[in-house]
Amino acid sequence: MVEDKDVLIADEYQADDNMVTHNPWRQLRQFTAARIGIGRAGVSTPTRESLEFQLAHAQARDAVHTELDIDGLQQDLLQLQNTFPTLNNHPPLQLQSQAIDRTSYLQRPDLGRQLDDESFALLKTCHTTTPYDLALVIADGLSATAIHHNAVPFISALLPILIDGIENFSLAPITLVKQGRVAIGDDIGETLNARAVLILIGERPGLSSPDSLGLYLTWSPKRGLTDDKRNCISNVRLAGLSYAAAAHKCLYLLSEARRLQCSGVAIKDRSTEKIIDNSAVQTSFLLDSKVDRKGVDGK
Repeated sequence: MVEDKDVLIADEYQADDNMVTHNPWRQLRQFTAARIGIGRAGVSTPTRESLEFQLAHAQARDAVHTELDIDGLQQDLLQLQNTFPTLNNHPPLQLQSQAIDRTSYLQRPDLGRQLDDESFALLKTCHTTTPYDLALVIADGLSATAIHHNAVPFISALLPILIDGIENFSLAPITLVKQGRVAIGDDIGETLNARAVLILIGERPGLSSPDSLGLYLTWSPKRGLTDDKRNCISNVRLAGLSYAAAAHKCLYLLSEARRLQCSGVAIKDRSTEKIIDNSAVQTSFLLDSKVDRKGVDGK
């Protein structure tokens, strides 16, 4: 009589556990997805851990090489836009970088930072003399999987606080970019005449996070800016930073960028602080310590 497949697998895992020398750090894995405390089987990695590593590596490779479903993403965004009557309901624009395919994108990072001529021509038709407050850009980056999983849910959390909030930001038409990198947002923001650009992009996959979404905010975008002019929010996904928390950070950074007329290292992210008091006296534990320094130093 053939035993049930699940029973066989369970028996194999039980046998594997019996042969594994466990690491006391294993209990810390409840706090992290990092591969710590994996133990050993003799002088080798346990079978289960080895298979899980191979699976994670395959998922990371798939995330890098998967093509962005730009048509499906456009339809999802159209449905989302229809739920916001005050939003500029211009259909999302499909754009292309100068990297014509995935191979050239991976081998020539510079091509992924600039739009091709047809995309420039399309953007110019949406240029207005009155600047938009923000241009939203979605690019596949190094993980189209991250865009497929997280882009629409994040924008769903962001739009209500942007267009219906106290500050009421005006939005340019959303743009979708194939084979795009972070700096391509500068081309788009400048061409659309946007005061700021926020690019949603798939981050380089890790062995525990093949679907991590990155957000990069740039004030006064124009070609040639360096990364010190950008603010980054990373690891936006179900197992990382929540959509609501990421949207809150974006609103804070955008508000500060508009107030200070800059972005990047000039802005400190204090969005998680409950109280911000500019009149607070700055102190130092070295100066304010009640310990008698003469007694400690012996002088």
